[in-house]
Amino acid sequence: MTAAPFRVGLIGYGLAGSVFHAPLIAAAEGLTLDTVVTSAPDRQRQARTEFPNVRLARGTDELFDRADELDLVVVASPNRTHVPLATAALSAGLPVVVDKPVAGTAAEARALAALAEERGLLLSVFQNRRWDNDFLTLRKLLADGELGEPWRFESRFERWRPKPKGGWRESGDPTEIGGLLYDLGSHVVDQALVLFGPATEVYAEADIRRPGAETDDDTFIALTHASGVRSHLHVSATAAQLGPRFRVLGSRAGYVKYGLDPQETALREGGRPGGTGGWGTEGESLWGRIGSGQSPLTGGGTPVPTLPGDYPAYYAAVAGALAGTGPNPVTALEAATTLDVLEAARRSARNKVTVTL
Repeated sequence: MTAAPFRVGLIGYGLAGSVFHAPLIAAAEGLTLDTVVTSAPDRQRQARTEFPNVRLARGTDELFDRADELDLVVVASPNRTHVPLATAALSAGLPVVVDKPVAGTAAEARALAALAEERGLLLSVFQNRRWDNDFLTLRKLLADGELGEPWRFESRFERWRPKPKGGWRESGDPTEIGGLLYDLGSHVVDQALVLFGPATEVYAEADIRRPGAETDDDTFIALTHASGVRSHLHVSATAAQLGPRFRVLGSRAGYVKYGLDPQETALREGGRPGGTGGWGTEGESLWGRIGSGQSPLTGGGTPVPTLPGDYPAYYAAVAGALAGTGPNPVTALEAATTLDVLEAARRSARNKVTVTL
């Protein structure tokens, strides 16, 4: 007999909830999207249109009042709510997935991890860009030794948004945990730590460039890893010309890759995993190149087929962890290590110093 799918309650149906979490939960074998929590009538209508069988709740109290009808809670609401809602879910006896950043501080993340361990419950953090197509490709190149000993990692997550969009993500209120350092920075730092191990030194520059902007919109982070690799990480909303997504230099060769993983765009446009067209794939014109002594812009190096991106793998792994057949794909303690770096970067940028971890 096939086991019944785990019932998921999703808190929040804004960008994170509607574009990323709901479609990926619905696509995951072993999970079913049971309830969406949102008080906004337009978002309620959207959720019901996209998932006709979903139940709706106007607030989290309503959700937790029937905690015994759920098997997992996903927190996809604004950053400032992550810690209190994850705490409430764990206290109600429910496993939790929290969108990144899991908390505003590493101490809060470790406290959540301790609570989850005390309750014997899963606590996982949605670091979906570990399943980007370029990241998966680079990870394989490194594992296969194609670059030799890695020396320098350059990562850029850049956009051209000359006018602020507003909202909590661009709020200057520290309680909102907004700004690019904690938004896109959570991704590029997590990727660097996964690839090259813990950081020992952090240097950062954080600027507010756009008129009317309230928090950092052009930020640079330099990491020295215990392994000896140096990572230079750029996150920006003010990049009029986009640089390469990755440039990785090693003792044998370098790898350069332009363009962002296509999965976010596909999800925004209504695409869903499991459909036709090859989920997470990109055309040959966007493949990165590997080589030495030549510029990829002039055709130098050898094209490297980009592996398909695989965001669905995250929730497949969550389902496995709930069933006891696999590990937690991203632990809160891993996320706390990323937050150690982000906090150090904030101190470095503010005090114009290099911070030793």
